[in-house]
Amino acid sequence: MSAETAGNPPAWRSLLKGTSSANPRPVLIATVLLFVFSALFVPATLSPTALQSVIPLASVLAVASIGQTLIIQQRGIDLSAPGLISMTAIIVTIFSDRFHLPLPTVLVLVLASSLLAGFVNGTLVVVLGITPMIATLASNFLFLGIARVVSGGAPVASAPAGLTSTLGGRVLGVPLLAWVALIVVAIAAFIMSRTSAARRFVAAGNSPAAANASGVNIRWQAFASYVVGALCVSLAGVLLISYVKTSSMSLGDPYLLMVIAAAIVGGTGLNGGQGTIVGSAIAAVFLTQLTQLVTSLGAPSSVQLLIQSIAIAVAAVLRSIPWSRLRDLLPARRRLAPVP
Repeated sequence: MSAETAGNPPAWRSLLKGTSSANPRPVLIATVLLFVFSALFVPATLSPTALQSVIPLASVLAVASIGQTLIIQQRGIDLSAPGLISMTAIIVTIFSDRFHLPLPTVLVLVLASSLLAGFVNGTLVVVLGITPMIATLASNFLFLGIARVVSGGAPVASAPAGLTSTLGGRVLGVPLLAWVALIVVAIAAFIMSRTSAARRFVAAGNSPAAANASGVNIRWQAFASYVVGALCVSLAGVLLISYVKTSSMSLGDPYLLMVIAAAIVGGTGLNGGQGTIVGSAIAAVFLTQLTQLVTSLGAPSSVQLLIQSIAIAVAAVLRSIPWSRLRDLLPARRRLAPVP
């Protein structure tokens, strides 16, 4: 009889003791303050027209950030999101417009291509041991090359009408893309907080050596994170093409830093283990509104990239500060003597 069957927790569960889970409260507070600032000083960014563009883009980023969160939790990183988003968009548009395939068949092709992309990234990083930044940057160019071959050099192509009409609607006045993103985030957050598989996953990222000694297959956990990450990015690509309605080779370019920033700003630690799906989703809203705010002020795209880089750096620095030790240095509060 195993220890778990006998009522004793398995050894890998003890790895989670003392590990603080990421708290989405800071990024939630920052997001609220950002919207308050926008309402006071740049109210045009909160107009109905502006929100109708912010909400779909934030939804796309939230879905893509789920995969990046899982990968960073396994001490990796994925720089192939731009290429995979562009490749997904090209597959959806070209096979629908040029080859006249039905939408369900096209979505099956997208699913197959995303699984293959995740397998490629997982093989390069986990099996061959290539540094994640180098491996995924190489696969990013591979995906862009595939997209160029599939498109035949065509600059743009139109999304299928069935996709745009289905995902372009609204429910209770809110774009359907937001509801899709909310459902995906809720499912992912439930799985990562309620299942034993998620505990093994977090344990593998938190302390690979201890998790391996406890019987957790850390290589499989890391490999699976790249596969799930590719699925999330491809789904984000489908949502994005349904919104913008035309594909291009540069469609995914803005997401090179954005997905990483959403994960880190949302509370995912670069040292592995710690992370929160909900925090990454909130950070996606924060970054999208911040980009909207900067754009409305007339800042060029270079400034937007600079702000994203600063957001990543600030979040990483704040997370590395030993706040508990700093609190210990503060004078202890004097306890009032009991009144007789």
